[in-house]
Amino acid sequence: MGIGTSIVLIAVGAILAFAVDLSSKVGSTVVHWDTVGWILMIVGVLGLLLSMLWLSSARRRDTVVERDRIVERDPYTT
Repeated sequence: MGIGTSIVLIAVGAILAFAVDLSSKVGSTVVHWDTVGWILMIVGVLGLLLSMLWLSSARRRDTVVERDRIVERDPYTT
């Protein structure tokens, strides 16, 4: 999950948790949309934190590449 996806999940979760006042029934189960919103916000925040940690660890990987030095000499010169 990327940073953009995490921000979208947080935004949709906030809309469901704070702006929507619904109670619907799916089959015999009552759906609490504010709870679904909170769950989406928590998942979004966790995804954002993990993305930030992954990006910061990718920056810290400074690898030094050492190459062998090849000196070619012209065999026709003395």
